[in-house]
Amino acid sequence: MYVAVKGGEKAIRNAHTLLAKRRRGDTNVPSLTVDQIAEQLALSVARVMCEGSLYDEGLAALAIKQARGDLIEAAFLIRAYRTTLPRFGYSEPVDTAKMLVERRISATYKDLPGGQLLGPTFDYSHRLLDFALAAEQEGALEAAASETPIDEAMPRVTDLLSEEGLMEADPLPENGDTIGDLTREPLSFPADRDLRLQNLARGDEGFLLALAYSSQRGYARTHPFTGEIRYGEVEVEFFAEELGFNLKLGTIKVTECQMVNQFSGSAKSPPKFTRGYGLVFGQVERKAMAMSMVDRALRWEELGEEQTAPVQDTEFVLSHSDNIQATGFVEHLKLPHYVDFQAELDLVRRMRAEWFAAREKIDLPQDEQTHSDTGKEAAE
Repeated sequence: MYVAVKGGEKAIRNAHTLLAKRRRGDTNVPSLTVDQIAEQLALSVARVMCEGSLYDEGLAALAIKQARGDLIEAAFLIRAYRTTLPRFGYSEPVDTAKMLVERRISATYKDLPGGQLLGPTFDYSHRLLDFALAAEQEGALEAAASETPIDEAMPRVTDLLSEEGLMEADPLPENGDTIGDLTREPLSFPADRDLRLQNLARGDEGFLLALAYSSQRGYARTHPFTGEIRYGEVEVEFFAEELGFNLKLGTIKVTECQMVNQFSGSAKSPPKFTRGYGLVFGQVERKAMAMSMVDRALRWEELGEEQTAPVQDTEFVLSHSDNIQATGFVEHLKLPHYVDFQAELDLVRRMRAEWFAAREKIDLPQDEQTHSDTGKEAAE
């Protein structure tokens, strides 16, 4: 089917050259550096790390530069690079309760242990263009009230509810259960929650946002409250078997969201609150919130609820949330399909010929009858 591509090798090389030129843009304008992208486009970098499944701010910034700002293409580059890296093992589960918190808010309690910490956010800013940025007149930045992350213990809102027996127990895997790994094995169904969360964590933010929004508008049983969103640094540890203890590899920045949903109860369980969970690289709150809402919607079966909406269909959600797979399937349509189209063209031509031939057989007696009636009228 793609034989015709061989004759276009020179054209493809020229296309690559033109792409590099367009990526650079006007050479009179200073080139963006990777450090500038990493420091000043941090939210884009975080999204690329999430959807590319690799925590490396420098590589994500490089991918954004190479992709001319196309974040899906950048995530594609990161994920392709990720497959070339050696695998030494699995890190220990990160403990977000010990997070060095830069931002922590709750929509359920005004006064909660540890307090509310607004941190860096657009939530309270006016959506007005700042033309001083275009003129490069930012000036001296005002010192924030506190730029030091808070390392004091901050109990989760869900823990507070659990103390009163109002929150379901955290559905953790049993000892000895094998945790799935989407980077090693293809997704299969039915998919347990460990695989669902992995899939959602690197899913497309826009797709998850749309699904979460649909659940709010009545296409699922969700009426969520933001129990807590926290953003900050957590330590990553790796157990070294030859040493017999954990080694600290470093820290990463993550956003964690826990949604609180009502649950009317069942014959086996009293009324209580249930949870949806989201955890993503960097400060990507919208993604973490959408992820937690979709996670809760997908738990309908274990909670004994009724499936009524697309967001509750595990296969539909997980099979279409990966924008890398979606990109490949959609954009492959740009490749030559000459042979396939010619076959379709011949088929449509034959079908049209048969259709007109059949129509002619049906219409002919009617035409003859019309001529006969006209002749009779003329004789009269």
